Amino acid sequence: MKIGIIGATGKAGSRILKEALDRGHEVTAIVRNAAKITEENVKVLEKDVFSLTSNDLQAFDVVVNAFGAPAGQEHLHVDAGNVLIEAVKGAPNTKLLVVGGAGSLFVDEEKTTRVFDTPGFPGEYLATAQNQGKNLEILQQTNDITWTFISPSALFALGKRTGSYKAGKDNLLVNSKGDSYVSYEDFAVAALDEIENPKHVNERFTVVSEAE
Repeated sequence: MKIGIIGATGKAGSRILKEALDRGHEVTAIVRNAAKITEENVKVLEKDVFSLTSNDLQAFDVVVNAFGAPAGQEHLHVDAGNVLIEAVKGAPNTKLLVVGGAGSLFVDEEKTTRVFDTPGFPGEYLATAQNQGKNLEILQQTNDITWTFISPSALFALGKRTGSYKAGKDNLLVNSKGDSYVSYEDFAVAALDEIENPKHVNERFTVVSEAE
């Protein structure tokens, strides 16, 4: 498959890029600075996310949005999301896969309280969580594109690729030790599994893994 990755040099994007390459996909890194891409067998589209058009994206089967907004500019998660929605509308054969956050997941079965609503949620991450959540809400109100939004667990950290994970929908998950954890590496496995065998079309899902 032809996969374009926005934010391919970030923690999530770089792991998704590696996983995609390891599985034999044709990968294009969509980055502002081509010099940051050192992997072999990776094509590069040197372009800012806000400048992407339907013509840029129509060559891909899937475009992964792993864009990271700078501190103080968290609203760019929404802005970038909107640009990509419009671009994908003009590229009907291209699916959008969004790397989201855990903050917008629910912590109760009634789905009234999100992670970022809880008392212990770190204030420095609130704006990011809220804006990623807004991006999800806009996607849920968009009917004429094909998309998937993936939320990690509360602790999203560099770790090992176990190749195993548990998936859920809109509620925060915990592993066998009661921890809400997923490694970037296993998150990338889940992302590529979804790309290759879509099970969450036009919806959000989340993943948790063991900290081995």
